[in-house]
Amino acid sequence: MAPKVLVSDKLSETAIQVFRNRGIEVDFRPDLGKDKEKLLEVIGDYDGLAIRSATKVTADVIDKATNLKVIGRAGIGVDNVDIPAASQKGVIVMNTPFGNSITTAEHAIAMIMAVARQVPEANASTQAGKWEKSRFMGVEVTAKTLGVIGCGNIGSIVAERGKGLKMKVIAYDPFLSQERADKLGVEKVDLDTLLARADFITLHVPLTDKTRNILSAKNIAKTRRGVRIINCARGGLVDEAALAEAIRSGHVAGAGFDVFEVEPATDSPLFGLPNVVCTPHLGAATTEAQENVALQVAEQMSDYLLDGAVQNALNMPSVTAEEAKVMGPWIKLAGHLGAFIGQLTDEPIEEVNILLDGVAAEMNTKALDCAVLAGLLKPANPDVNMVSAPVIATDRGIKTSTTTQASSGVFHGYVKVTVKTAKRERSIAGTVFTDGKPRFIQIKGITIDAAIGQHMLYTTNRDEPGIIGTLGVTMGKHGVNIANFTLGRSESGGDAIALLYVDGRVADNVLEELRQTGLFQLVAPLEFDV
Repeated sequence: MAPKVLVSDKLSETAIQVFRNRGIEVDFRPDLGKDKEKLLEVIGDYDGLAIRSATKVTADVIDKATNLKVIGRAGIGVDNVDIPAASQKGVIVMNTPFGNSITTAEHAIAMIMAVARQVPEANASTQAGKWEKSRFMGVEVTAKTLGVIGCGNIGSIVAERGKGLKMKVIAYDPFLSQERADKLGVEKVDLDTLLARADFITLHVPLTDKTRNILSAKNIAKTRRGVRIINCARGGLVDEAALAEAIRSGHVAGAGFDVFEVEPATDSPLFGLPNVVCTPHLGAATTEAQENVALQVAEQMSDYLLDGAVQNALNMPSVTAEEAKVMGPWIKLAGHLGAFIGQLTDEPIEEVNILLDGVAAEMNTKALDCAVLAGLLKPANPDVNMVSAPVIATDRGIKTSTTTQASSGVFHGYVKVTVKTAKRERSIAGTVFTDGKPRFIQIKGITIDAAIGQHMLYTTNRDEPGIIGTLGVTMGKHGVNIANFTLGRSESGGDAIALLYVDGRVADNVLEELRQTGLFQLVAPLEFDV
């Protein structure tokens, strides 16, 4: 029997035809996504569900989807899909992470030009019957310095377009390698240097704890007078109130915003200010982009339903159903190993070596590699998945190598990840016990045996008395319960580590108190998707 797909949002007829050409039965009901009760009534009949943003795939919808195997989102964002519920039900969630890149990059360039020449205000003035040539004195972009914050997929396209406009392009991105920067023809700088030198600043980073308000009042004050700021990435990257004040004071000459901290943006401190161009999140709103993501999701869903091939999955590795049964815990382990190092590394990664020992070497090594890379890159790019991770790693100039070997120790197999930057080398190893639970077995060459929890605390220090007491007393004083406490050292008096599995996130003031003791070289909170 042919697979059956429901398309509950507006997709192009060309995309619908992709399903039909592949022999898949498709019901195109573009308004059904707005009728949750009707969706609940019919969803059990389908193997696949293709959506945009209107359909809300909640836990109760997934519960009723007794035959559903795959959800395909034509676009990047999947806020309208309950991914944990889908994972628990065994439903794959796919998106199309690269279909909007060029369109979003072009919108940023359009904003740069509009702000440079005050196009929207000049248009409104002229159509109102005025002729205010002297009022709208713009600036050329040629020979100006374009500062790109975030030089990943979209940021690198903006950088290339900026160079085409004969701009001097500088880029701040902790994960941008020098090799990749050289290839793009951009100058790699730190954030303070970019703020001080850029005539135009454009943001192309995801919204994370580290990037939220990256252009704070403090950082906006570091910019050169007359700077123009563009945000077509995510709301919340810029302190809108602080930017508004800087525009009113004359320090910032203009801004172009496509995204806002609160959307839909019916009110913003930026509204009504001179030379501020605002658009309603149009970054992906072109005919070509909408067509591209629709075609891509139709092809991906067809490939999976007909051949079992998994692409751009957010909750499943690129492995067959048979492999997944055996590899599941090992893929989880590989992701944890990558995430451990990724959360500790805030500088460009140059090399990643993955050693697969024993039974791990006999598995689908590509899937394990992808899991490591996804874990490694996720702290800086929350949207990364096991399919997009290798592409992003290549774009960032990260060299990845994998070595396999027969079982060489007391474990039936293990995975070891070594990451090199210009400044240091980090390594961690882990295995899966017979109970199916991943464990860390070595960090920095120091042997340990550590259970992995959602919230952990990692410390490094010289091996000396008082460490255990300080950690225990400090945690206890602040009400942090320790579920598991693992210690290790290289030798007496040498390097030592501690790994604590705790019941909740360790607050910043607790971390700072530990750092102030002077006993620790590193105090780092860690989070794992267990």
